Amino acid sequence: MTPTLIIVLAILVVGALYAAAIYNNLVRLKHTVAKAWSNIDVVLKQRHDELPKLVAVCKEYMRHERQTLEQVVQARGAVGAARERGDLHRLGSAETELRAGLARLFALAERYPELKADRGFQQLSARISQLEDTIADRRELYNESVNLNNVRLEQFPDTLIARLFGFRRAQLLEFADARQDVDVAALFR
Repeated sequence: MTPTLIIVLAILVVGALYAAAIYNNLVRLKHTVAKAWSNIDVVLKQRHDELPKLVAVCKEYMRHERQTLEQVVQARGAVGAARERGDLHRLGSAETELRAGLARLFALAERYPELKADRGFQQLSARISQLEDTIADRRELYNESVNLNNVRLEQFPDTLIARLFGFRRAQLLEFADARQDVDVAALFR
């Protein structure tokens, strides 16, 4: 074997090992994004399961607030459908609607002292608030994973390997600012 052939083979081996390392890192990032989404999905499902219980408790006391209760139920259905389809864009807008409906529901609960005193309502509202915080935390982790994945897909030479093997950008999970103030005074007019 000539020294030139040995150098060429060494360069090819090093290049192949480097390409394999890039590929393995891209696979790891893809699965990190999938795992982060799965963690969000679990909490969304838990909240999805708790909301009918909350609406049922509220119906007992809030007979005149049918529109708000229906808004929460419809938004819950939209979130569930988007979650099952994996449609992150629709999920973001449905989440915004659901969060607005829940904020209105909790604000309206102030009108009903018996409801606020109801042990079931207290437990469910605390549980849903806890799930909301968990969703926010997991969404942050998911978006960070997506960001890391997407940056690597655009970096050279990773982009060459990514294109060759069909790696795709992941979509951020964005909610509109659902923490807008609820006009409580308007609810009492």
